[in-house]
Amino acid sequence: MKKLLAALLAVVMLFGLAACGTADEAGTAEGGEESTLKVGFIFLHDEQSTYDKNFMDAAKKACEEMGVDYAQKTQIPESKDCYDAAVELIEVDGCDIIFADSFGHESFLIDAAKEYPDVEFCHATGTQAHTANIANFHNAFASIYEGRYLAGVAAGLKLNEMIADGTITADKAKMGYVGAFTFAEVMSGYTSFYLGAKSVCPSVTMDVKFTGSWYDEQKEKEAAQALISGGCVLISQHADSMGAPTACETAGVPNVSYNGSTEAACPNTFIISSRIDWTPYFKYMIECVEKGEKIATDWTGTIETGSVALTALGAKAPAEGTAAKLEEVKAKLLDGSLHVFDTANYTVGGKKVESYKADVDTDKDFAKDTEVIEDGVFYESKHRSAPYFDDRIDGITLLDENYG
Repeated sequence: MKKLLAALLAVVMLFGLAACGTADEAGTAEGGEESTLKVGFIFLHDEQSTYDKNFMDAAKKACEEMGVDYAQKTQIPESKDCYDAAVELIEVDGCDIIFADSFGHESFLIDAAKEYPDVEFCHATGTQAHTANIANFHNAFASIYEGRYLAGVAAGLKLNEMIADGTITADKAKMGYVGAFTFAEVMSGYTSFYLGAKSVCPSVTMDVKFTGSWYDEQKEKEAAQALISGGCVLISQHADSMGAPTACETAGVPNVSYNGSTEAACPNTFIISSRIDWTPYFKYMIECVEKGEKIATDWTGTIETGSVALTALGAKAPAEGTAAKLEEVKAKLLDGSLHVFDTANYTVGGKKVESYKADVDTDKDFAKDTEVIEDGVFYESKHRSAPYFDDRIDGITLLDENYG
């Protein structure tokens, strides 16, 4: 009877929320059988965002494979709306696990976790779980810097091809990168991408422009256009729309996207894309709850867990031999003979970095608190799941820094 009432209330809430710009969707485990577990997902945008669509696809896949029900809310901003969405997913939809996908959702999700101690709360890209001491609140991320490094290798091989065929000279091997904010997650991403390219194209440099938004198609398009006008001959991004890729297709500039293939819209310029596959984590958190086991406070997926993924190479843009090279580099990452942030491979102010304290235990002052270099390697995602690499290495120029 309780589930029936909850279902009827959910229908009522659906129509009410539509007027507020949010969207609800519920799914049932394959076979239509009633499950004993239900997962609620909170998404910052909708499927038009490559970032959110990547989560949505993984959520549906994981729930179907695990035979559990799900509900979702889209277009939930980084505000108290997140808390309200979590409460509705629990009290109206009857969810046992709540997952939110955006950095700014974290504090509001923590408020809900404190109020509902019998519900598990999981959050992507967050930084507070390891210091908050809330038993039912958890952070998760993946070593996507390894995926971006591999994508960077593909970009560097394309630059080498352009140098070899006379399209550019070695001193003009400049990439452009469209970033959302000057957060460590973005900085870790563009740095690992650059280091991947530099590993095969030593003369490469990179300019970075920030938009101040995770999703703004016009700003991302304009940023890409500005980078191209500034001499960048290949573009990548950490932003969520098709703005940059479509600008590249129009200009005939090779592009490395993020969170999924853009080949359908950009057949002539798409090289490859890296993404986090969240399916393994979603299945893990569901299995933990089903078995009554504790969900890790900080969970970091890897290439080995299937959490770091690359799309298929584009049909036209990639350089010859890219697939074989990527397999070679991937094998070295897996066996530990290669580290993305090996300090032997980059400098800061012309000097090798011997020691670095990162802001791991984030506080209001963003104080640097944890030594993260060991045996000549900056160990990203070792002390918490979310990235904390924010050093500014030589070869990368930030064109604007007002977004943090």
